[in-house]
Amino acid sequence: MEEIAWQGKWLEMVQRDGWEFVRRRNATGVVAIMAATPQGELLLVRQPRVPVGGEAIELPAGLVGDQGDESPLVAAARELEEETGWRAGKLTLICKTPSSAGLTCETVQLVLAQDLVQVGPGGGIVGEESIRVEKIPLEKVHDWLMERQAEGILIDAKIWAALWFFLPPRG
Repeated sequence: MEEIAWQGKWLEMVQRDGWEFVRRRNATGVVAIMAATPQGELLLVRQPRVPVGGEAIELPAGLVGDQGDESPLVAAARELEEETGWRAGKLTLICKTPSSAGLTCETVQLVLAQDLVQVGPGGGIVGEESIRVEKIPLEKVHDWLMERQAEGILIDAKIWAALWFFLPPRG
């Protein structure tokens, strides 16, 4: 039996089988895009995140279904271009994974973007988002991320998953 314990504009707290969890009201999931430029630079975004009280560095990402009925690949194409200014010639769904299985029913679909062409500056939706695009050479991205982490900036774990697709194993 499911009960809605609380409901806001975008989220609701659900109780089911003795468990409380969060569910989005306006989306069917999330896409996170793994993209490297033709010059071999990993595309990342840096933005303030209120829930964690500071900046986070993340893969370009966004909601699926907040623009109406759409596929994850359509959402990935839109979000990649909005956030980074790059358009992919090819998008491939890699996997579907829980974002935080004990907190939310939300799933994230990792999408590999290939054959990129820059079509704009990125930065997100003007007036709604404050996104800074980071282009980090793949051979330097590990050290760059560790330096940002040492500065106290949160690094989203999905970035480490993306590197598995782009870099040979370290060792």
